[in-house]
Amino acid sequence: MARLTRAQQQERTRAVVLVAARQEFAEHGYGEAKIDRIAERAELTRGAVYSNFTGKRGLYLAVLADAAEHARACAEPPLASPDSVGRALGAFARVWLERLPFAGDTPGSGHLQLRSLSGVLDTEPARTALAELVRFEALLLATAVEPRTAVRTRTVRLAELALTLLHGAAGLAENAPGVGDPFDLARAAEHLAGMAPIDDSEPPHLSFVAPAQSAEDQWAAPRGLRDEITGRQVDLDDDGVVVVLGVRRLSAAEEAVRSARMRDKVTLVVVTDDPAEIGRLARLRIADLVGCLRRVFAAGELPRLRIVFDDAGMVSAAIGRESVDDHTEVAIRVRDGLITARAEGSGAGHAVADRGGFEGCGQRDSANAGRATDEV
Repeated sequence: MARLTRAQQQERTRAVVLVAARQEFAEHGYGEAKIDRIAERAELTRGAVYSNFTGKRGLYLAVLADAAEHARACAEPPLASPDSVGRALGAFARVWLERLPFAGDTPGSGHLQLRSLSGVLDTEPARTALAELVRFEALLLATAVEPRTAVRTRTVRLAELALTLLHGAAGLAENAPGVGDPFDLARAAEHLAGMAPIDDSEPPHLSFVAPAQSAEDQWAAPRGLRDEITGRQVDLDDDGVVVVLGVRRLSAAEEAVRSARMRDKVTLVVVTDDPAEIGRLARLRIADLVGCLRRVFAAGELPRLRIVFDDAGMVSAAIGRESVDDHTEVAIRVRDGLITARAEGSGAGHAVADRGGFEGCGQRDSANAGRATDEV
């Protein structure tokens, strides 16, 4: 047998640790799980576990992320998407609610099935990151629910309400398995679409965002990056908008997407200065949501956004940003292989997206986006 390379050996060790950790968390729950027992289950030393994972929280998040990524890879899309916002929310809820534990499940296994984060995120950065991720998930759900229109605040808020309903049901099911009928909950999610109109006006703070700066720089697009929604490689040479967002700035994605032209390719690049925990949390939440979306919406009607994780910093370096953290927000507009506009700081994604790729086309694009919304 050929000798394994160092990278292959490390990958094998990580896989063994993940299996052992899942068994430990299912049996004892997150709070009572022990790294020593995980090492014993894996027939490794405690040091071997810590050489691959920063600690129990990072390992737990890795177990959940691995399960979410597997579910996403196995998701089979339907031939056709639901034909209304209400039916789409109801169908999404039915898929999401399949994770609710049964009355006979152990607390540990039930928490894993729910992909529960109760008692796990006990730091301010992690809790803030989760709040940003939930808002980001709502944006992704909204763009799937209305794939052929400009993004509407109303639809994003309805998606947030649906997610709040589902996570509330999950929180109750953690402590009282079997409580809450999934079919009733799915019908409730469907009926959210009939709520009174929600204000769809542009957030007032955007009028204070500094405009993007003109540029004419060569764009050396990084290669080998994967879109988390489709699973395919991303071609960042395409004309459009590239927005690099730290995990604690992900809610700003809505501003960028709302401001983009209907023809724009919008790529959201997720970065963090804590890949071991905050990065795994982001991968878990996005993979989990996309896995559900793939089972509800036809392949051609998934969110038109492209989501990329840039752990190696390739996109940031290509843009000219030497370092990134969870608060990063920097954006560029690309046209014909050139960076034609740049912005950095709060509102950067909006500033670049709002600046049309063609001089004088802003009003025409806005009108087209409005017509697309009215026709649906």
